[in-house]
Amino acid sequence: MLEMRPGCERCDRDLPADEPGAFICSFECTFCDECMDGHLDGICPNCKGELEPRPMRKGAALVSHPASMKRVFNPAG
Repeated sequence: MLEMRPGCERCDRDLPADEPGAFICSFECTFCDECMDGHLDGICPNCKGELEPRPMRKGAALVSHPASMKRVFNPAG
């Protein structure tokens, strides 16, 4: 199950699990659409993997399996 991290690792922008705009690599590094399109150019700075749209988790699924509260912030990434 995806961890659904709550924020962009580069700019710390909030990324709610039930809204679009989050991108992840295969290790679940998480970035916002602005960082992904801009500075990162679609590549994860940590593992060099491709960043893909993170699926949303809504409704009962989000209630039963809440998003992580653990923020990862690495602005140098």
